[in-house]
Amino acid sequence: MARFPEAEAKLLHMKICMKCNAHNPVKAHKCRKCGYKGLRVKSRISKAGKGGMA
Repeated sequence: MARFPEAEAKLLHMKICMKCNAHNPVKAHKCRKCGYKGLRVKSRISKAGKGGMA
């Protein structure tokens, strides 16, 4: 299902803390919740195309 570009940006353009899983802004260098510096960019791969049980 296609989303509006504004909604896509809001949902997918963020960083995730690898310690507490908090959502942070893309420009963040450390977590807003726990202060941890290990942040990753949120995965933008669609879950619809992945395989499952056959």
